[in-house]
Amino acid sequence: MAAMAALQSSMATLSLSSSNSFFGQRLSLPSLSLPQVKSPEKPCLIVMKLKRWERKECKENSLPVLHKMHVKVGDTIQVIAGDDKGKIGEITKIFRHNSTVVVKEINLKTKHVKSREEGEPGQIIKIEAPIHSSNVMLYSKEKNIASRVGHKVLDDGKKVRYLIKTGEIIDNAENWKKVKEESKKTEVAATTTS
Repeated sequence: MAAMAALQSSMATLSLSSSNSFFGQRLSLPSLSLPQVKSPEKPCLIVMKLKRWERKECKENSLPVLHKMHVKVGDTIQVIAGDDKGKIGEITKIFRHNSTVVVKEINLKTKHVKSREEGEPGQIIKIEAPIHSSNVMLYSKEKNIASRVGHKVLDDGKKVRYLIKTGEIIDNAENWKKVKEESKKTEVAATTTS
């Protein structure tokens, strides 16, 4: 009975006269205090398009996410998985956005090249395709053994990489000088041909 009385009193407060019609107007509902939901602190990563079939992870500022790798340009490595398993070569190029490396004379793929000029014939050439960095392991030429890499700080404060099995230090000044000289030679050769 009390519910019916409350309903009748609420209906009586609504006036349906033409001057105070609520039809076509917004109803003012009592304001409900809903709890504020916070967005998660970690925003989702943006994905930048590299090629039609390949995507590259990016940070908020649209720069690519670069992965840390255990190998550098100029390192001697041994392939530990895939068709070229057991082969030894030197790293010529590194792609840090997808953790792949290009090794000299390893993982050769055939590429068909169309002729660019009228008199020039087409070609079938061999190119070095990238290998994932997890499929290569650092190699010691002196002991002829592949090993994992470790990091240590020398007495003079330099942080260097070394082979765990042999203790051989990889990062020394002579290796870097050799790598830089070779890269300069290739740059000079590329500029003279073009």
